[in-house]
Amino acid sequence: MRGSEFSQLKAFAAIVEEGSFVRAAARLRVSPPSLSQSIRQLEARIGVRLLNRTTRSVSPTAAGDTLFSRLAAAFGELDGAVADVQSGRDRPAGSLRINVSRVAAMRFIAPILGDFQRAYPEIALTVIVDDMLTDIVQGRFDAGIRLGEWLHKDMVAVKLSEDLQMAAVAAPAYLEGRAIPRHPQDLHQHQCINFQWPGGGNIYRWEFSRGKRVLEIAVQGSLTVNDTELMLNAALGGAGVAYMIDYQVQPSIGAGRLVRFLEPWSPSFPGFFLYHPSSRHVPPALRAFIDFVRARTRE
Repeated sequence: MRGSEFSQLKAFAAIVEEGSFVRAAARLRVSPPSLSQSIRQLEARIGVRLLNRTTRSVSPTAAGDTLFSRLAAAFGELDGAVADVQSGRDRPAGSLRINVSRVAAMRFIAPILGDFQRAYPEIALTVIVDDMLTDIVQGRFDAGIRLGEWLHKDMVAVKLSEDLQMAAVAAPAYLEGRAIPRHPQDLHQHQCINFQWPGGGNIYRWEFSRGKRVLEIAVQGSLTVNDTELMLNAALGGAGVAYMIDYQVQPSIGAGRLVRFLEPWSPSFPGFFLYHPSSRHVPPALRAFIDFVRARTRE
């Protein structure tokens, strides 16, 4: 394969991963027109249209999706070969791509970024905040951080947190003059802050359990958000009842800014895990990242 053909395939893979010509061009350090020309040449060479383009988005065609799935595995092998060579170095080096949910990014990644870069200046770290449950293999990520219930199959998982619990909360100002819910069905008498899964997904149905009883409640309210920090601020402002992971609201509960209720009905679930594809060799840069995050989490 000639160098130009390889670069065209790399360009195609970058566009699919980024979902944008502009972002892919920035990543590859080329101009968008040059990137477009590479894709036109690739499509002309193989005689198949690989990308669906609109003024606002780009996505692979069926043929493009098939090609990308094969390329992801091939490029992964190449990256592994480079990592094998780099493993002989005294210090971890190379590139590292991590995919994390926003909640995980704020809890585990944001607090360590400066210290990690100072400890490992030769590691080029890219952190993509993504609540869409992206396949990290297809997206060519080295690792991800998610809640245990959302782990992808056939992954090596490293536990980062204790089991978690959901918490129903509201501000004292909202609860003034209202009856505090004692049963999940009581929520139908309240303004609740709905959560919509990112990407225009379904509205989350609040999940409760007590003993063998399991309930899913489609709550009502005039406010819907797709970001938990925004939900927290709305609850603090008295917009209604929020249902969030307990550690997110615990400081506000301790400060008296939120009141928690329905705790006996709030289920526990597996906490956060750092996960990566199973392989015989973990690249030194990824091993350094895993060890660093685990050490800081224990602290």
